[in-house]
Amino acid sequence: MSVFQPQHPESVFTYGAPGLKFGVGARHELGHDLAQLGARRVLVVTDPGVFATGAPTEIAESLGAASIEAVVFDRSRVEPTDASLEEAIAFARSEGPFDAIVAVGGGSSIDTAKAVNLLTTNEGELMDYVNAPVGRARAPQNALLPLVAVPTTTGTGSESTTICVLDVVSQHVKTGISHARLRPTLAVVDPELTLTQPAGVTAASGLDILCHALESYTARPFTSYERKQADQRVPYCGSNPIADMWSEKALSLMAGSFRTAVRDGDDLAARTEVAMAATFAGLGFGNAGVHVPHANAYPIAGQVRDFRPEGYGADHAMVPHGMAVSLTAPAAFRFTFEASPERHLRAAELLAPGAARPDDPAEFLPQVLTQIMRDVGIPAGIGAVGFDESDIDSLVEGTMKQQRLLATAPLEVREDDVATILGQSIELWT
Repeated sequence: MSVFQPQHPESVFTYGAPGLKFGVGARHELGHDLAQLGARRVLVVTDPGVFATGAPTEIAESLGAASIEAVVFDRSRVEPTDASLEEAIAFARSEGPFDAIVAVGGGSSIDTAKAVNLLTTNEGELMDYVNAPVGRARAPQNALLPLVAVPTTTGTGSESTTICVLDVVSQHVKTGISHARLRPTLAVVDPELTLTQPAGVTAASGLDILCHALESYTARPFTSYERKQADQRVPYCGSNPIADMWSEKALSLMAGSFRTAVRDGDDLAARTEVAMAATFAGLGFGNAGVHVPHANAYPIAGQVRDFRPEGYGADHAMVPHGMAVSLTAPAAFRFTFEASPERHLRAAELLAPGAARPDDPAEFLPQVLTQIMRDVGIPAGIGAVGFDESDIDSLVEGTMKQQRLLATAPLEVREDDVATILGQSIELWT
């Protein structure tokens, strides 16, 4: 039973998704797919690491063979900032116009492409559209170009969602732009493209899959909100039957293949199942929403000082998004357990089939998650990426700015609650 008691409970939930083409070799049909969208000149958005794999060049050449001109922007920043997005927007404005945009890469490239799409079709500047209270939360007035997302990592779900995530450097906070028009037109998920994903990236982004599925599954129910008018509906509408189905299947797939994909990156069968889990989890959280772990992740990533993760080749300090999300997830799900014990227990059973429940049922999901994190090499808490007790007040302040996410939590989240969760997350194991 929900802890929220609305006077007029919501009776309607919404579901949105891009077109989807999934499977080994799917990228080879991009010329046909873009022609169906009427595209003759496209911008390909990628990052230096993905560009070095040759995949964006291969895609651009295949588009050329289909009589579609492709202009490549290869400077997307891993974990985008307001400045890096503005650079990409300026490039697109100078090189345009385009008929469509193709994003090739992880969530950073796809989110960069979303920002480019928004700011080349609508007036204003980036901060006009960034979520309040960080930005002005303006809604786009004009239609966006067709956006085809081709993920090369498995985790962010950005190919399915209406969210563009960025660091606002001057405010030391990670936030986002959220609007239904940002959702890609088509997601082309080709598991072969993930074979070059290093183990560290597979581990971090895979934890993002798990948290997407777990947070949407444990989000407050759509019926716990006050009834909305049609023009008040937002993409994150709370847990609902369709999102639940995607989340449960994603958890089952990850239980079987995640560790294998990290350990043996050449295992195409495991890569395919993890790619499918990422797609399913994206479809789940892209409609139900995420909550406390993601809200905590934004200031963790935004306030990082010196940490540099394995596998990313980053020239700047960063905590990858999936890693940042996972570091407080065990404590966060300990906190939310009382809102829906049966869902937390069911999630743990899907991730660890046959595992014995501990004496304290609230510890079951935290224990299962912690074991997975240890198995795939995730740091042992926020202390391992450079934070300590003295940072908690600043991290709490950053988390409380993420009200769009916290509104989806199954319990009311206060500053003291966040401080407790962060304190429990400094060291997850020894």
